[in-house]
Amino acid sequence: MPSAFDWTVRIYYEDTDAGGIVFYANYLKFFERARTEWLRALGVGQQELLDADGAAFVVKSASLDYHAPARLDDVLTIRTTVEKLGRASVQFVQQAWKGDLLLTSAHVKVGCVDTATMRPRSIPDSAADKMRAA
Repeated sequence: MPSAFDWTVRIYYEDTDAGGIVFYANYLKFFERARTEWLRALGVGQQELLDADGAAFVVKSASLDYHAPARLDDVLTIRTTVEKLGRASVQFVQQAWKGDLLLTSAHVKVGCVDTATMRPRSIPDSAADKMRAA
């Protein structure tokens, strides 16, 4: 697999549930942010894709496994790796780590859509070229 992109996030009170651990659905937010920061690091702006190409990325599917909890004030490393880059989609493996402890792992498939029709379209060349180079 290609190299991984790491992004850190601190756990705030708003991220936790009544039991004091990270609410399970918040990992989806962390993974979304990490994918956005990966694109940003590649020089791909999502607003620019919207404005210039009428293209947006949407989650088609996500499968998560929870291994251990994160708690208030923990600092997590969200690791994002491209598993497969297709013509109109990207499959990611994403993981949340606290130090060397794997907390959550996910497989996320993201598709590119035309914002006018919300139908699948190819990833704009400007973005796809940068993704392939990564």
